[in-house]
Amino acid sequence: NNKLNVCKYEKFVGSNMIDKRYDAGDLVALVKNPFHAAGMEIEKCEIIAPLLVEADLIGHTTHGIAQVPAYLKGLENGQMSGKGQPTVVADRGPVIVWDGNRISGVWLTATAIDLAIERAKKYGIATVSIRRSGHIACLAAFLSRATEEDLMIELASSDPSVESVAPYGGIKAAFTPNPIAVGIPTNDQPLLIDISASITTNGLTNRYHNENKKLPGLWVQDNAGEATDDPGVLFSDPPGTILPIGGKEYGHKGFGLALVIESLTQGLSGFGRADPPEGWGASVYLKITDPRAYCGIQEFKRQTTWLANSCRNNPAAPGFKAVRLPGDNAFRERKTALQKGVSVYPGLLDELAPFATKF
Repeated sequence: NNKLNVCKYEKFVGSNMIDKRYDAGDLVALVKNPFHAAGMEIEKCEIIAPLLVEADLIGHTTHGIAQVPAYLKGLENGQMSGKGQPTVVADRGPVIVWDGNRISGVWLTATAIDLAIERAKKYGIATVSIRRSGHIACLAAFLSRATEEDLMIELASSDPSVESVAPYGGIKAAFTPNPIAVGIPTNDQPLLIDISASITTNGLTNRYHNENKKLPGLWVQDNAGEATDDPGVLFSDPPGTILPIGGKEYGHKGFGLALVIESLTQGLSGFGRADPPEGWGASVYLKITDPRAYCGIQEFKRQTTWLANSCRNNPAAPGFKAVRLPGDNAFRERKTALQKGVSVYPGLLDELAPFATKF
């Protein structure tokens, strides 16, 4: 922890805090080395560490470096495996199903995307469904693996062992936040969409609760079904729940999306909530589409670029400087981080320090 290079750039925040920025390569090493020392195969570490740091590079600070302590604990207690290969359940060329055998979900997902890219270039479309995967961290961090090759990617995840989101009209948890991400190539920077079927995530509500902060809006409900901005209701007995996208008024939209994602990730993989829970992890679904098999990549990007420019040039509404497309912030954050250093969320390095010392 103390050996990390603090970049020359320091930004004063408020009256007392200083935003220290760290070299991205140093952070990758800080993540990679403890994983390897804890028994993970080095080739897996070399894929996982850059992807976790990438999440922080693009501003997803709850699903990058923040996940390292939980992953290391998972390696220690056997909830996550750092060795081995997935079991092929089915392989029909453009359709593949894996049993992840509780291997790191970050490595499984990256490996599955690389395979799907290869198959999509042959078949036009390729899908991979993974059951019993470890947690896969930040979905947006994976998208560039496909968009850099002018391929469209769709990636979704759920955890059949966890419930924290209520169905619309209910007060008992039935789902996880169920994220879905889509990467769309254009003639400029790609569109990077990363959303979930719920208003917020488990990681963010936990962070707000630990910091004794209120949520920015009525994103959760207590165990009686009353909407609130207090994340503490999720830790009551019985617990409250996170609300689906749309909240109390229009939550049927997020509820519908959650059902789609659960069906894609758990239904197609053949393992889900209908089975006994096996611990923290993920069910994963991904699809790679090669526009060359359709109208051609030039026509595809002509349409997506026009759409992106049309949105960016749309007159700004009151309270907005301009229309911001999905991915704009990520590219801006990443550029700054690579030039001036990565801004690590306060407290994260302190959480990593005991593991760095141990290993």
